[in-house]
Amino acid sequence: MASLRVVTRMFCSAAETTTQTAAAPVKRSRWEALKNSKAGVWCRSLASDYKEACKEAVLGAWEKPLKATVYVTLLGGASARFYTSPDRSSLEAALLERSNQLGLLSPWIRNATSDGHVQTLVKVRNEGRLRHANLGLLSLVYCGNYDLDCALYEARCSNLSTPWLKFPERLLDVGFAGRWWILDSKMQDFDVNEDEYKHLPAHMQATSPPSVQEVERNEKLHKESWLPLSMEEEEKKDEQMVNTKEEVVSEENQAEQLQEEQTAN
Repeated sequence: MASLRVVTRMFCSAAETTTQTAAAPVKRSRWEALKNSKAGVWCRSLASDYKEACKEAVLGAWEKPLKATVYVTLLGGASARFYTSPDRSSLEAALLERSNQLGLLSPWIRNATSDGHVQTLVKVRNEGRLRHANLGLLSLVYCGNYDLDCALYEARCSNLSTPWLKFPERLLDVGFAGRWWILDSKMQDFDVNEDEYKHLPAHMQATSPPSVQEVERNEKLHKESWLPLSMEEEEKKDEQMVNTKEEVVSEENQAEQLQEEQTAN
């Protein structure tokens, strides 16, 4: 009987311990629960992938420095061109500045090419047909058929829109590296009216830059013009002028005497 009691007590204690362990919940921190969740596992795998990719990039750059330098230069240039790509406001400012430059000149002095291009841009802008497209590395400015607020059927129907094959005909300017290249090229020599020189010969229409000797001679003459004149030089000039006048008078008197002799004979 004693042995039976001991066995029953052992079974009872084992049952109590099992029930206590089953009832006691497993305590885990929030950080461990977040790490073991699906989102945590995905983030850890993604971080490990990026870590391995960075290691491979560093090792590849160390093994092939020239190739890495070329790639870094291209990426840096592309990012710089992306951030310096001109927008619509820069076009408005450039157009206003060019219009003011031409407005300060007389119509007889303005270059016809510069004036015509600026007037075209201003007209299209006032009509609401000026379009701007930012392509990342560069910007394009083109002319639309109608205003954006126009409610005509031709303006709203997609089947009647201008095909993309005719886009080069509507292109007005190209923005790249913080500049509008067509506008700047058209504004070269904007204060020179080429129509005034059409009647001149071909060799006189084109001008060549002065040589180094001509520039030095002009600078020398300019510096000498600011120097004060001495009295001796002025007296010499006066004497030379008097002598030249006397020579001219004497030549005139001789010519008159010869005419009188010829008439007397």
